[in-house]
Amino acid sequence: MDLTRRRFLAGGVAVAVGAVGARRARGQARPVKIGLVLPYSNVYAVLGESITEGMQLVFDREGWTVAGRKIELIREDDEVNPQVGLRKTKKLIESDHVDFLVGPVSSGVLAAIRDTVHQARQILLVANAGNDEMSRERCSRYIFRTSFSNWQPNSPMGSWVAAHVGKEAYLIAPKYSAGFDMMKAFKETFTAAGGRVVGEDYTPFPVNEDFAPFLTKIRQAAPKVVYAFYSGSQAVRFVKQYDEFGLKATARLCGAGFLTETDVLPAQGKSALGIVTGHFYSTLLDNPTNKRFVPEFREKFKKTPDGFAVQGYDTAQAILFALKATGGDTQDKDRVIEALRRAEFDSPRGRFRFDPRTQNVIQPFIYVREVKEVGGELANAVIDRVANVRDPGTGCTLPG
Repeated sequence: MDLTRRRFLAGGVAVAVGAVGARRARGQARPVKIGLVLPYSNVYAVLGESITEGMQLVFDREGWTVAGRKIELIREDDEVNPQVGLRKTKKLIESDHVDFLVGPVSSGVLAAIRDTVHQARQILLVANAGNDEMSRERCSRYIFRTSFSNWQPNSPMGSWVAAHVGKEAYLIAPKYSAGFDMMKAFKETFTAAGGRVVGEDYTPFPVNEDFAPFLTKIRQAAPKVVYAFYSGSQAVRFVKQYDEFGLKATARLCGAGFLTETDVLPAQGKSALGIVTGHFYSTLLDNPTNKRFVPEFREKFKKTPDGFAVQGYDTAQAILFALKATGGDTQDKDRVIEALRRAEFDSPRGRFRFDPRTQNVIQPFIYVREVKEVGGELANAVIDRVANVRDPGTGCTLPG
């Protein structure tokens, strides 16, 4: 009787193990689904496209198959709207059952989807939105940032601007969380280096066609430096109107790198010449990965890549690393997370790796760049750099 019982129990264990194996095999047979919550319309549409194209470049190289599994991208337009982004995120998690979620661009959208992602134990790779809080008090085991925190490009610029440009600055940015984060980071190091803020403005977002009232206030304040954050179409309008107001002659325009990224430089034209920005990337970087990346991207998409394309590229490379490390098994999320935490590879920006304390990328460098004419076209030429820039991670309790 005891022998029969042991055989029964052994048979039950075998059936259970077989069922787990069967489920895992079915999981391995289906495509790896990557859900993109990005803007494909509205003010940041170009950014969403660049991120997507950077990912496509990586998966094209792999023939859209990794560790024996097909790769499938499911695109959803968040319209730079937190409620739309939340609805699309729930759809990707609950209906499409994605293995990885990628995005968003807007800090507001990321703030809106954070709790849903965390509670669903959904792995999210943040391919742009830089809310500092997401690498600090609202960090999550399930959230990795392959782009930047808002602090990273701006904090090194505060002391640099004070030392090399001027000690009286006027700050201006869009009125949403990214604008507040970036100006705060700059202001902290600028004032610590002896700088003085003579004015500060936050402009309407996502739509603002006319900067004239704000530029008038800047002219009246007569600062030595204007430090700004704008991106996409707003960056084009701000830079051109700044030049039209004649402010280039009296106040050096500096800012976060998005102000003169490659996506906006052609439209800004000569109005952008001389602007100094801090960013983790320039198309002119002299490393083997970037030397391959730039011509390959130009050949495929008929345009020059920008930092957003690099963010997409690095997001796809991180996913690639995790899939190869786990043999394509996405069923065991803990194993996938540990693989992502170990991800390290050569990126166009330098050697990519995550900070284990925050799961936020460690920037190999923040490059201080000046817009110049290089080879007959406008480019962000590197004039200085700061190495190994980590977000402080204040309040984040992830195991380091």
